[in-house]
Order: sequence, then C-alpha cells, then structure tokens
Amino acid sequence: MEFDTLAMLIKLVLVLVILLQVVPIMVWVERRGSALMQNRLGPNRLGPLGLFQSIADVIKFFFKEDPIPGHVSPFYYVMAPWISIIPAFMTFAVIPFASGIHLGDHYVNFQVADLNVGLLYIFSVASLGVYGIIMAGWSSNNKYALLGSLRSSSQMISYELSMGLAAVGVIMVYSSLHLQDINYAQGEWFHPFGLAMITLPKWGIFVQPFGFLIFLTAVFAETNRLPFDLPEGESEIVAGYHLEYGSMKMALFFMAEYINMTTASGLLATLYFGGWHGLGWVQHFLPFTGMTMEWIRVLLEMTAFALKVTFFMWFFVWVRWTIPRFRYDQLMDLGWKVMLPLSLLNIFGTACFMYMGWI
Repeated sequence: MEFDTLAMLIKLVLVLVILLQVVPIMVWVERRGSALMQNRLGPNRLGPLGLFQSIADVIKFFFKEDPIPGHVSPFYYVMAPWISIIPAFMTFAVIPFASGIHLGDHYVNFQVADLNVGLLYIFSVASLGVYGIIMAGWSSNNKYALLGSLRSSSQMISYELSMGLAAVGVIMVYSSLHLQDINYAQGEWFHPFGLAMITLPKWGIFVQPFGFLIFLTAVFAETNRLPFDLPEGESEIVAGYHLEYGSMKMALFFMAEYINMTTASGLLATLYFGGWHGLGWVQHFLPFTGMTMEWIRVLLEMTAFALKVTFFMWFFVWVRWTIPRFRYDQLMDLGWKVMLPLSLLNIFGTACFMYMGWI
C-alpha cells in the first residue's frame, strides 16, 4: 500500500510540474510562431530568442495589483477562475503516457488515475469548465463579459455533442472506455476493407479517419481556440468573459486554456495516433536486456507520446494564425447542421464496416 501511494504521488507531482511548465513555454511558442508566420521577430529581448520573456510575464502577474471592481459579485468573481482551472488539471489524470512496468511484486501504470471509464471521466470533468466561464461573465456585471460567457456555453454544448459522438466510433472499434486498453489495442495490425495485401497499424486515424476530423474540429471549439474563439472575440466584445479580470485571476484563465489544449492534444494522440506506440522498433537495435531494456522501453514510449502531443500543440498555434474567426451564425450552423449529422453518419458507417469485417 505504501509503494502504491508513493508511486501515485510521484506521478501526480510529475504531471503537475509538466502541466505548469506548458503554459510559459506555449506562450513563447505562440509569440515566436506568429512572428515566424508574419515575417516578424517576436520576443527577442530577454534571453536567447526571447526565452525568458515568459518568466518575466509570470513575475509581472504575481506582483501586479489585483483589485476587485466594485460593481462585481465578489464571491463568484473570485471563484470563477478556479472553477475553470481545476477541471483542466483533473482531466489529464487518466491519460496514459507509457505502458506499465513490473517493479518486483508491484505493477506501475504510467497514468495518475487508472480508471476503467477514463474516456467518460474526461468528457464529464471537462464539461465542468464551462461553469467557470459562465460564472465569470455573470459575476462581472458587464454586458460584454456576459455576452462572451453566453457564447461559450452555447458553443461548448453544441460541439461537446459532436465530439462525444465522434468518440463513440473509437469505443465501438476498441470495445473499451479504458484509455490504456485503447492504447494496447492500437498496437495491433489490421487489413483495411479486408484487403490482405495492405496492412496498417490499428491506430484510430486509420480505423476512424472521418471521426478524427470531426473530433479534431470539435476540440478546437471546446478549447475556445481560433477559428472558434467567439467567447473571447476581441474585435466584437472587447475580450468577452474575462474582460473584468486582471493579474493572477486573468493568468488562471490563460493557464486553463493552455492546459486544456495539452489534455486535448494528449487525448488526440491517445485515441487516434497510437498513444505511446511508435518508437518500439528502436529497441531491436539496442544491446540491452532485462530491467534496463524495460526502462528504455518506457522512456521510448514517453518520448513517442510527448512528440505527438508537441505536434498537436503546435498545430493549435498553426491554425490560430492561419484561419480567420467564424461569424457566430456560421459557428452554430457548423455545429448543428454539419458536425452533428456527420458524427451520427460516422457511427452508422463504423457499425457497417465492423459488420463486414473491414475493421
């Protein structure tokens, strides 16, 4: 029992430290990435390539005055950022970043919480984040903030439905809600459409390409990222739900957004890109055996998972500075008139393919 508790604490601290480091790193990546796309320099004053600029921002947020405006509802105003960021940290707990390893009589699984309904847990906890946004807009007693929070609630409800239905196809193929089981299943191989001459890894991107596109689009809407950042539309509602926030309260909303991006990237990698699979072939060229090889295997799996998450994090930035923002009516039409029917069609198609033995 003591070993399991210690292992849990180590994994918890490791995940928390990594998630906290993601925020300043991604702020720098956003700035340098946008500068690269727009033929600008980006941050270049503090440290090499401006790497220390994010550290300066963190210090500024900590020491900046943090008043509570007189016209807000104080309790809900203060609680809103925390209600947004706590679910963001909680959702990553069930995402596996490597397969397990035996240490003597103990088996260590490389995820903070090994739940057999991990996918359902992510959807349920992630949906709580919208309450923080609604609370922020309502408690601010500002019409622009309220409008942003209303946009966010309607947007997230609209696209959560399509995202959940897209994931149903994955559940049908792998017959599990357990993310570690889904990872193991993606280590197998299959013949698409029953063609014996073609063999592909049973990754979600190959067995659910249609569902992947729906899920990817819905993830952008769920994380309030361009082209779905209507709740924060600076050119329309001055910043939306966090208009009345500053200092560390504002920073908490930013942290929640980037941590949600990290969780979304980890989920995309887990469901559709083989999770921690991908670098196993390297082991065949290494002269190690026994426990040393087991730890090398774990490190290779963590590296493969981290590379996939890094790619999707960059993809978020890439899309932000490439595609313009939708109009609000276009956003809602896409969610209800396009995404929802397509996600239902994907479930029907998956069932037909499984019946024919093509998956």
